[in-house]
Amino acid sequence: MICSFSGLRNKEVVNVRSGEKIGYADDIELDTAEGRVISIIIYGRSRALGLMGRDDDVVIRCSDIRLIGEDTILVDIGDTAKPSKEPRYKVDNLLKTSR
Repeated sequence: MICSFSGLRNKEVVNVRSGEKIGYADDIELDTAEGRVISIIIYGRSRALGLMGRDDDVVIRCSDIRLIGEDTILVDIGDTAKPSKEPRYKVDNLLKTSR
């Protein structure tokens, strides 16, 4: 199958080990010397409408890709698909009212 980058961006990435939907392919890494794709990058989710930054990007090596279908990309990765950033801000105190 021949797939353009714009077609690749519309495909959802799913981890076959956990069944978790990781996101959509946002970018790719290219090796320009050898002319091949190195990895697919999924941008981290934005927090608080982007005001609090965003989570780490998820980088999936091409060796971890098992199948590129019409609608999805199946990858075989363990817990590396989860962004490594821990939430830094908690909004628990906003729910309490002071009297």
